[in-house]
Amino acid sequence: MPGPLRVAYTVEQCWHAVPGGTATATVEVGRRIVARAAAESIELIGVAGRHRQPPDDAFEPPVPVVSLPIARPWLYESWNRINWPKVERSTGAIDVCHSTLAIPAATDARHVVTVHDVAFMHTPERFSGHGSRVMRAGLERCRHADLILCPSRVTMDDLVELGFDRSRLRLVPWGVDAAHVSDGDRERVTRRYALPGRFVLFVGTVEPRKNLTALTSAVARAVDDAPLVIAGAAGWGDAAIPDGGARFVGFVPPGDLPALYSLATVFAYPSLQEGFGLPVAEAMSYGTPVVTSSGTATEEVAGGAAVLVDPHDIDSIAAGIDAAVARTADLRAAGLARAAALTWDATVDATIAAYREVV
Repeated sequence: MPGPLRVAYTVEQCWHAVPGGTATATVEVGRRIVARAAAESIELIGVAGRHRQPPDDAFEPPVPVVSLPIARPWLYESWNRINWPKVERSTGAIDVCHSTLAIPAATDARHVVTVHDVAFMHTPERFSGHGSRVMRAGLERCRHADLILCPSRVTMDDLVELGFDRSRLRLVPWGVDAAHVSDGDRERVTRRYALPGRFVLFVGTVEPRKNLTALTSAVARAVDDAPLVIAGAAGWGDAAIPDGGARFVGFVPPGDLPALYSLATVFAYPSLQEGFGLPVAEAMSYGTPVVTSSGTATEEVAGGAAVLVDPHDIDSIAAGIDAAVARTADLRAAGLARAAALTWDATVDATIAAYREVV
C-alpha cells in the first residue's frame, strides 16, 4: 500500500514584518489540510528559512516547520539566483513542493506555486525597489512550475497577459469563516479601541496601493458623518498613515476582528490593486455593508454584494459610502449570502486536487 503524499509547504511569509493576507491564507489552508491529512493520505511538511524566534501568534504555522540553512533575505535571493537550498535538504524525499508565495522554493519535486497578484509588475513604484526586484525575479521562475494557483480571475488574466500558459493556471479562491460574535465581544472591542458609535472601517496593511489617502478624504466628504477607523499593520510608502480625519488603531489580532467588523457602519476598501481582497469577504461574512473598487479583484470577490466605486475618484468613494449607509439592510443580506459561498473547504479541495494532478 503506497504511503501518504508528502508535500513540502512553504510558510516563510509568516515571519515577514508585514505578513498580510497571503500569510493568513497560507495558515488557514495549511491548517485545514492538516485536519484532513489522514482522510486524504497527505503529509504536510512546513518549510521556512532559519529563524531565532517564532512568528507572531496570529501567523503561527499550523504544521511543524523544518528549517533551511539560511535566513531571509538571503533565502529568497538564493532561491532566485542559484536555485538553492533545495527544500529536500530538510524535508527528505517529497512528492510535491507547494510554494505559497510567488518566490518559488528550490526543489526537484513536482512544483505547485501560488501567485496571489502581480501588482509589482504594473506599478513597481508602489513597492520598495528591493521588494519589486525580488518579486519580479521570483515571478519569472514561476514559469517553470507545473501548476500555478491564483485566488482570482484577475490574477489569472494578468498572468496570461504576461505570457503564462493558461492551461497551467488554476483558479483557487480564498474562503472566509465567520466566528460567533457576542454582545460581550462587542463591548470589549469597543472599549479596547475606544470606538465611536458609528464609523467607517478599513482593515489591511497600510501601503500605497490600499488608497488610504483618498479614502480619508472621501470619508470627510461623505454626507454621513461616521469617522474613519484604520486597522492594520503599518506598512510602507508615502501613504503610511494619512494625516487627519482618521483613527489608526494598528494591528488588530484575529480574536478582535469579528467584533470590529460587526460594529462598523460601513466597510470601505477602495484598493487600487488586489489579488483577492480577503477583508472584503470577511466584512461581508459579518453582515457589514461593503464599499470597494470596480474593475479589480475585489469586485470579483464581492460578487454583486457591494457598492462599487472608482478608486481614483474621491467623490465616487464618498458617494459609495453614503449609498452603503442607505442600503444597509439589502447589502447585509447580499453580503452574508455571498460570503457563505466562499469557503475555505472549497479552497482546500482545489489545492489538494492540484497536488494530485501534478503527480
